[in-house]
Amino acid sequence: MEIEVIKKEKNAIEFKLIGQRHAFPNLLKKALLDQKETEFAAYKLMHPLDKDAIFFLKVKDSEPETVLAKAIKEIVKQAKEFEQEVKKVLG
Repeated sequence: MEIEVIKKEKNAIEFKLIGQRHAFPNLLKKALLDQKETEFAAYKLMHPLDKDAIFFLKVKDSEPETVLAKAIKEIVKQAKEFEQEVKKVLG
């Protein structure tokens, strides 16, 4: 997955997730909104046929990169838990 930073400010970042439409952007948005430091998180596709999602993240009293890293760690943790559960069930 490739990421392109479009705009960065003190408490906000806008970036493009290249080759991502809805699956991962929805997962990332949910993980970001679960972070207490997140003030706003959303993504959009400029056109229905676009293959790149443009993401917006605004945080309260933190660096956007820090909040983004915490959200990604949470996604990885959930994926590992899911993998363990699948292995247990399908064993």
